[in-house]
Amino acid sequence: MASRFRPELWPTVFLVPALALMLGLGIWQLERLAWKTDLIDRIERGLATPPAPLPAEVDPGFDYRHVTVTGRFDASHAFRLLARVHDGAAGIQVVTPLIRDDGGPAVMVNRGWVPLGPDGKPAAYDPPPAGTVTVEGVARRPLPQGWMQPDNSPATNEWFWVDLPAMAGAAGLGGAAPVVVEQAAGPDRARAPIGGQTQVDLPNDHLQYAITWFGFAAILVAIYLLHHLRRGRAARKGPES
Repeated sequence: MASRFRPELWPTVFLVPALALMLGLGIWQLERLAWKTDLIDRIERGLATPPAPLPAEVDPGFDYRHVTVTGRFDASHAFRLLARVHDGAAGIQVVTPLIRDDGGPAVMVNRGWVPLGPDGKPAAYDPPPAGTVTVEGVARRPLPQGWMQPDNSPATNEWFWVDLPAMAGAAGLGGAAPVVVEQAAGPDRARAPIGGQTQVDLPNDHLQYAITWFGFAAILVAIYLLHHLRRGRAARKGPES
């Protein structure tokens, strides 16, 4: 007569929390997949749209948008973003305030990348154009300071991450728009600063991670059941021998 399935205590004690953890991580990865897919779709839609004037008030979701903004560069201030790489070469990026003609808050414009010279200092680069100009580029919301990034040093003009309030203060401005406009590349890609530095690198591996966690859960259940099936067979053979 077939014996009833009788789970052992300690294998079951191990299985339940481990299975709950693996299933929870798999579900969490599916939620991250939905979030990342939506984010990538929004970025692609924003970059695919024609440039539009930067609004005076920028909503929280305004990011990765093609924009134009008109005003005059404040050439007396050029903030240096250190440790920037372009085509495998080390350099800096230059951020210059643009005083808007429409009376909106000043906009920090990332004019592009400048290589380092043989002495390790930034090479010479073109100053911003004088007079009223219209800048075309991609509006980006700056990322907060990374946990491995050094602190900025406004006194020595050494910036490792974009701190808009601090930059506005260093330039003597009352404030700045909550985005940086990364200026589009100019016709001469050999002249610094080289624009078009917007990078979109958003790996979307969450589906693979979810499958991995669900696979671990299935393997764990299979091992658990196989263990008890073998134990049951051994128990049935015992009385017969």
